[in-house]
Amino acid sequence: MKNYFKFLVLLLFISCNNDKKDTAGLVEVSQETLGNHIEQLASDEFLGRKPFTEGEVKTVNYLKDEFEKLGLLPGNGDSFFQDVPLVEITGTPSKNMIITGDNTSINLEPLKDFVVTTNKPVENVSLENSELVFAGYGVVAPEYDWNDYEGIDWKGKTAVVLINDPGFKSGDSTLFKGNEMTYYGRWTYKYEEAARQGADGLIIIHDTEPASYGWNVVESGWSGARLTIESDLPLLNVESWISGESAQKMFSVSTMKGQDYKNLARNKDFKPVPLGLNVSVSISNSIKKDVSKNVVAMIPGTDRKDEVIIYSGHWDHFGVGKAIDGDSIYNGAVDNASGTAGLLAIAEAFKKSSPTKRSIAFIAVTAEEQGLLGSAFYAENPIFNPKKTVANINIDALDSPGKMKDLTITGYGQSEMDEYAKEAATKQGRYIIPDPEAEKGYFFRSDHFNFAKIGIPALYASGAYEGFDISIEDIKKYNDNYRMVKYHQPSDEYNPETTELSGIQLDLQLFFNVGTKLANEDYFPKWYDGSEFKAARD
Repeated sequence: MKNYFKFLVLLLFISCNNDKKDTAGLVEVSQETLGNHIEQLASDEFLGRKPFTEGEVKTVNYLKDEFEKLGLLPGNGDSFFQDVPLVEITGTPSKNMIITGDNTSINLEPLKDFVVTTNKPVENVSLENSELVFAGYGVVAPEYDWNDYEGIDWKGKTAVVLINDPGFKSGDSTLFKGNEMTYYGRWTYKYEEAARQGADGLIIIHDTEPASYGWNVVESGWSGARLTIESDLPLLNVESWISGESAQKMFSVSTMKGQDYKNLARNKDFKPVPLGLNVSVSISNSIKKDVSKNVVAMIPGTDRKDEVIIYSGHWDHFGVGKAIDGDSIYNGAVDNASGTAGLLAIAEAFKKSSPTKRSIAFIAVTAEEQGLLGSAFYAENPIFNPKKTVANINIDALDSPGKMKDLTITGYGQSEMDEYAKEAATKQGRYIIPDPEAEKGYFFRSDHFNFAKIGIPALYASGAYEGFDISIEDIKKYNDNYRMVKYHQPSDEYNPETTELSGIQLDLQLFFNVGTKLANEDYFPKWYDGSEFKAARD
């Protein structure tokens, strides 16, 4: 009888311990920890977590304190912070953007019809009767034998361009990458290229489908204070978007009246077209230079401390801004309290696990919403040797209505991180797929991109296509609703009673499992041949 009771106690011990393991036999990432941190970070107390505000102070100190409580060490020497010097430019635009031509004048209203910003840290910038020239997609791509700026002296002129790249909806998979957006399709590239060409300004024509977001996102994201890194690179006087309706008005009184400007821009022989119009707009700037912070914590390895796996996620959002339905705090629960809380939950799981041979670093970066600035600064000033950085696992905007059968990999086909993800997914009874919305350019829209640019193989993935108990159609409706109703809006809030965390937890568990494998082997994942990032690693 005594032995029988010993046997029962042993079974109970095994059962209790198994409750703390996932299906791969690893420590389980805590869903409770995840929820608690999301609730805190997305609360009104944190004021939308915008850099250079009291919300930043609360956020970075909260993260530092929580990493310390878990027993992690400072990741930047003896500090949990990496200073990121930024310039905050609060621009007040003129009452109108005025487009003039022969016997015509169009007055566009701020926010309703256009947004306008600058990265030049000067008190006043303007376009004064700057000649408008349609430059197609604003792309210079030698590998595709493509140059939308050719044949024009751009000094004193303003380029007008389309969002995305020529391959989008072309029906030609060999034109750029077909529907999959290249970096040439991103708004950041378009402003950079126009500045390199010597233009005074650039106007991007908004179109919801190729942009992958509505005008409301442009309105909220390109108004108010903007952050930038001081740089010696060429800068435009004015960076602008105009609505599709405003673009139609402009073309209707231009030299291109009646022409299909979208189809013309997709032609390989396209050359820039002067529109016979001029634009005038000005911005008065209030300038503040300050230092934001990346938060960096680490768990040293036992054998190869200098070899590091980096988990990243941005802590920032849009702060307090334009009120919508009476709410002006942009809480950013999904984007990206979810990923920031995920860093803490994964760190907790590693501290409960056996020590790993390689080091594990956690970097909560700043100013992602302003153009991936915190990770860009880190890439230019890396704390850990990029050649010794094994991989980056980036966590951004996790959201699902339940456990997901798929793992959608953004940037699938770039590196052997796909294989690590596939192995971990299979053990969870899941499958991997490439991003089915590659035309939206998500690979260039989060911080893993800056790690990839310096040669570090990156995994950016989440369950987003099919649930174990939820159909593909219902998941699509769920995702579409988030983009239309919550993305970059005050409504992106956390409700512990209605928010489902099981799918997020499953993704975080996979990221933890992948990191554990990487941290206990001596192999470095490689970029595949043909990846544009392979050269940086080699």
